[in-house]
Amino acid sequence: MKCSTIGIGAIAAALLCLPAAAQQNDQAKGSVININVSRSIQTVNYWARGSTKVDFKGTALLPRAEGQAKVESKNGSLSIEAEFKGLQAPGSFGPEYLVYVLWAITPEGRANNLGQLVVKGDKSQADVTTRLQTFGMIVTAEPDFAVTFPSEAVVIENTARSDTKGAVDAVDANIEILKRGRYSEAKLEAFSMDPNIPLDLYQARNAVRIAKWEQADKYAAESFSKAQQALDRAEDYQKRKQKKAVPTAAREAVQMAEDARFIGAKRQEEERVANEQRAAEERTIQAKAEQEAEAKRRAEAEKQQANAEKQQANAERQQAEAEKQKTEAERQKLAAELNAAKEAQARAEAEKARAEAQAKEKTAQENALREREAAEKSEREKHELRAKLLEQFNRVLPTHDTPRGLVVNMGDVLFDTGKADLRSNAREALAKLSGTILNYPSLKLDIEGHTDSVGSDEFNQKLSEKR
Repeated sequence: MKCSTIGIGAIAAALLCLPAAAQQNDQAKGSVININVSRSIQTVNYWARGSTKVDFKGTALLPRAEGQAKVESKNGSLSIEAEFKGLQAPGSFGPEYLVYVLWAITPEGRANNLGQLVVKGDKSQADVTTRLQTFGMIVTAEPDFAVTFPSEAVVIENTARSDTKGAVDAVDANIEILKRGRYSEAKLEAFSMDPNIPLDLYQARNAVRIAKWEQADKYAAESFSKAQQALDRAEDYQKRKQKKAVPTAAREAVQMAEDARFIGAKRQEEERVANEQRAAEERTIQAKAEQEAEAKRRAEAEKQQANAEKQQANAERQQAEAEKQKTEAERQKLAAELNAAKEAQARAEAEKARAEAQAKEKTAQENALREREAAEKSEREKHELRAKLLEQFNRVLPTHDTPRGLVVNMGDVLFDTGKADLRSNAREALAKLSGTILNYPSLKLDIEGHTDSVGSDEFNQKLSEKR
């Protein structure tokens, strides 16, 4: 038997930042390197006829949880009979969580909602089917049963047994999960659970308030209105103690609220893209208008300068003529010589003025050229350094150039749970990376990271500082 691994969420990150313009070479503004470390689960290809079993183990969020599932091929689909124990109330992970949901995860990372787990005490059973053939299974805490993608609160994952039937080539894939803290941004208040009110009704209330927080009432008003109406019916049934009708109306409200949230999210994304396109078009129009205005301003300035030079020349000629006439009246005999001398002097002064003006203009042009060449040289050095760093980092770890800067991805877990000693593969990779960084003493390094979710806050704070 061979099993595939699927990455289910980054649990640590480190950032290295280049300074804005390296001091010695006037280099580029900050490049950023992002190193992600992932954990994995197993997938199995249940191609064999008959049945097989897989085990389940708790994650760091619920380490005491465990379970077992029997997977059997029936009529072109797979029947899954699973049982779990060691569960605790979903609300312990946050007020937004009300239920547990079982998921099938394909090797490509696509998540399929197999259904809600009904918990009694700390135990639960599930009897579901799927037409998928190759998949892994996880259990997550969720706001309601109808969610279309898993939250990051993964509490249980499957693990293949020695007698599990099936095989699959090794693959790498990423699950699209809701980022931790997304629901917490809504600052939802925890429900005061009344045993006389069905859990389905609480799920409906939860789904509607989450959909409204995500603006489904604005971007999917019709769908959200139907969800609200279904919830109102369920609430009315509950007030009138029509117990059999409450779950049906409540589950209908959950599904409609999830549909409204999905539609609203899609329309918000479309609106965001349209706004970006419109902003880009406006920037293009504004830049063109500014260029035209600058060209017009320069033409007007050149015209005014030409007029001023013409007026100055006229004034000089008039002055020379006046002097000539005065000199002729006083000294007719020397008039020709004096006029000639004055004209020569005027020409020399004008030539000198023009020469000085031309020299100043030439100096200004040379200074502008030197500044432009210096800027171009700085830009080339910036790109050369960026390319050089990209090449050098790629020799150590996979590196990509992004708008934020250089991004380096590093797989596997850096530390064992509860420990601050780097694993050997992490030490080797980081040693190579530091060897490259030491060649650039002006680099600024910013480190970010997440510690284990096992243990107390005080323990994890100290562990994080040691790491």
